[in-house]
Amino acid sequence: MLPGISPATAATTSATKQDPFTLGVASGDPLPDGVVLWTRLAPDPLAPFGGMDQRTYSVQWEIAADERFSRVVQRGTAKAAPEYGHSVHVDVRGLQPARDYYYRFRTGGFISPAARTKTAPAPDQLLPSMTLAVASCQAIWEGWFTAHRDLAARHHDVVLFLGDYIYEFGNDRGVRPGDDDPLRTRQTVTLDEYRQRYAYYKTDPDLQAAHHTAPWIVVFDDHEVVDNWADRYAGSTPPDEFLVRRANAFRAYWENLPLRAPQFPSGPEMQLYRRLRYGRLAEFSMLDTRQYRNDQANGDGVKAPNAATADPSRSILGFPQERWLLDGLTAAQSTWNVLGHQTAITLLDTVSGPGVAVPMDAWDGYSASRDRLLGGIDERGIQNVVSLAGDLHRTVVSDLALDFTDPDSKVVATEFVGTSLTSARDGEDLDAGGRVLLEENPHMKFGNFQRGYISCEITPDRWMSEFRVCDRVTVPDGTVSTRTKLAVESGVAAVQQA
Repeated sequence: MLPGISPATAATTSATKQDPFTLGVASGDPLPDGVVLWTRLAPDPLAPFGGMDQRTYSVQWEIAADERFSRVVQRGTAKAAPEYGHSVHVDVRGLQPARDYYYRFRTGGFISPAARTKTAPAPDQLLPSMTLAVASCQAIWEGWFTAHRDLAARHHDVVLFLGDYIYEFGNDRGVRPGDDDPLRTRQTVTLDEYRQRYAYYKTDPDLQAAHHTAPWIVVFDDHEVVDNWADRYAGSTPPDEFLVRRANAFRAYWENLPLRAPQFPSGPEMQLYRRLRYGRLAEFSMLDTRQYRNDQANGDGVKAPNAATADPSRSILGFPQERWLLDGLTAAQSTWNVLGHQTAITLLDTVSGPGVAVPMDAWDGYSASRDRLLGGIDERGIQNVVSLAGDLHRTVVSDLALDFTDPDSKVVATEFVGTSLTSARDGEDLDAGGRVLLEENPHMKFGNFQRGYISCEITPDRWMSEFRVCDRVTVPDGTVSTRTKLAVESGVAAVQQA
């Protein structure tokens, strides 16, 4: 049980005067026998406290084996307390592995939308195939969530969301009607402001649909807190002041996403990195490249690599997480070893000609961390490592080599960096920056600057990534198509055309 809620002391009621399920429902972090079910009561989602009073409410939930709820397998009652933003997190156990389930909530006379989820396979089960979507970076004022609409229609087994679920800064030049509302344009700092920002996002019907069709596995990046934060540091903000803001951001993040109690933050600390296994087919190591990293080298930005970026005492993961990751990869018994994280591991030389300039905020700014990871994968003989990341607002597909400056260097892993859902607006197939990346980085095999997401199909023999792109996101009726399909064969760390 979470701190602050006691069944013996919490006064509860089930009466609300308006539909409280305006933010939809969600599920996440699937296990072979369970999944987290989520909702948050908010009859007036953009009002203070979501339009709720300061009482604790009883919320009934049920999960069924069929869409009509004629075969309910479990039901119960949870509490929606004001200290948790009236959010509900039900950690259901006792389910069957690799099964579709359907769930919904009820309070008073109101019933939530019904939604689909799916459990992970049993630990010793080898699925013939599974599907997953990879998405990130959804600045709501930059466009419509057309990609989410397409993602929802595909009913993946699981969705990996790799950061920037919300953006903390205000914007008064949005493309959607009503984006000049002061609520949506101010910077989020307090807990109530972060809660309202999530509510603004989660009222979107396409985002709700994406949550309603599959369980999600989520990690945060920077904008869930503030741009390019690192450990205790965020620009010129004093660390003690920033940690108060970080605590508010973490609390709102947990309240608004389907996460378990172990992920509940303790002030400005949150146990985000974790591992989820999909039987013998895939294991997902979900990473945290924000909370434990050293501050960005050379004042951040895009700079030439130097002694600071190569300093072996610096880490993007923190040394305990580095050890946890490599030890977990070594012990894994699944075919595919998947890293779900925030930003590119690959070298990203962004300038033409003999000079080199790389982003200090990505793994380029922590090259010793990268060397330890890729070197450890090689030394320990770990196979079929696939890195999935976001952050760049462009698609970047790369072979991950031990030495990116040597074209003959051994390739030990594959990386698919997915583009943004809306951030950077419409984009184009290949912009000037993308052409430079392809010219200067021979290990990079594909690039694209449109908005979209990655739809993946995994079998014991092959990983296939399909890059779904939007023609436009600045209009509500954009279309989505497949730009290309790329594959990796099991046992061969190299990208090829599917």
